[in-house]
Amino acid sequence: MTLYEQMRQKPFFIIGPCVMESQELLYQVAEKVAEVGQKFNVPVIFKSSFDKANRTSIHSYRGPGLEKGLEMLANVKERFGLPLTTDIHESYQASVVGEVVDILQIPAFLCRQTDLLVAAAQTGKIVNVKKAQFLSGADMFYPAQKVVDAGNNQLILTERGNMYGYNNLAVDFRNIYDMKAFGYPVCMDCTHSVQRPGGAGGKTGGDRTFVPMMAVAAKAFGADGYFMEVHPDPDNALSDGPNMVKLHDLDKVIAPLV
Repeated sequence: MTLYEQMRQKPFFIIGPCVMESQELLYQVAEKVAEVGQKFNVPVIFKSSFDKANRTSIHSYRGPGLEKGLEMLANVKERFGLPLTTDIHESYQASVVGEVVDILQIPAFLCRQTDLLVAAAQTGKIVNVKKAQFLSGADMFYPAQKVVDAGNNQLILTERGNMYGYNNLAVDFRNIYDMKAFGYPVCMDCTHSVQRPGGAGGKTGGDRTFVPMMAVAAKAFGADGYFMEVHPDPDNALSDGPNMVKLHDLDKVIAPLV
């Protein structure tokens, strides 16, 4: 059974640290991701970013870059056998990244970039398109159509909240129901949806307290999968720390969802 078929049959979880800080961090988190996959008997995919190209400040840490990042991800797959995903920001990255990962993630801000969507689709890999903070669930029909018309039906759509005034997001869970009508798995991004974008003095703030509630609410609206970033010490993480789940809390966050 392919990974995509597994993800259509059981709740799936995309989990990992926001950005690649070190190989040791990736190994530590990946070990836990593999553990929860076996414990709950669900598909798990390891996620981390080689480049956070849309950081609030130019002075913020972005990651190790494409070449080193793919090497680090390949090491995770070799050691733990986990499926992988990471985000791409430019069309040329699709084919290169697609040689290593199983799912190509399209960032929310870029979900209408036609060339990026088509390049991702043409790799033949699963494509996970995050819904922009300025779009409704119904609006996601058109990004989805770009992927499918490029010849790829292995598509996931991810809800991650909408802008609600300045430096805040709100989640309209009806978006999950609306996107499911297109016939593809819908994932809930439980951690980015609790962000306060740019609301922490040159970086993004947020409150991880609400992550478990976001997940359970999404389940009630029919979510097929759950995206959550985790870190052993999120308060000292190099990106998105306020929103990441503490690694030792992961089991209790996942348990109500399976």
